[in-house]
Amino acid sequence: MKIYTRTGDTGETSLFGGTRARKDDPRVDAYGEVDELNAWLGFVRASSPDAAVDGELAAIQRDLFALGAQLADPAETLAARVTKAVVGDDHVARLEQAIDRFDGALPPLRRFILAGGTPAGAALHVARTVCRRAERRIISLDPAVDPVLVRYINRLSDLLFVLARAVNHRAGAAETEW
Repeated sequence: MKIYTRTGDTGETSLFGGTRARKDDPRVDAYGEVDELNAWLGFVRASSPDAAVDGELAAIQRDLFALGAQLADPAETLAARVTKAVVGDDHVARLEQAIDRFDGALPPLRRFILAGGTPAGAALHVARTVCRRAERRIISLDPAVDPVLVRYINRLSDLLFVLARAVNHRAGAAETEW
């Protein structure tokens, strides 16, 4: 398989099902934001976080591939054939459980905090903002996407905030309150 296909040289790309779309199409933009988020999580993983954080991020990266696939499949034909390309309520529940688990080991928030801390913690804060941008792109799509995708991406931004705090806390990096 070649990396280059030349099929995008005119500013278009293919969605699942063969439909062509401009590369600045809102749907393509939305899954591009998800791809950027996935890359930021890879950046965090490259900093060798502890096993619990790394495992959670690896699972999220897989979920984001599935979420991107669903965004690239407006006719919803892929999910019937490829079960790993489906984000469902069980994925949202897993994120909520992770939020509760990691947040339970942190001091309670008293004020807003400034992004920063360790390089991994700061990168998780960047990932959180990219996640929020992806969410804005996803909710603007017409026709609307499966609501579970919106719930997933919304919950993910919460988890990334908690993970940033957890990584910094475990490293002894103080939070800067605002």
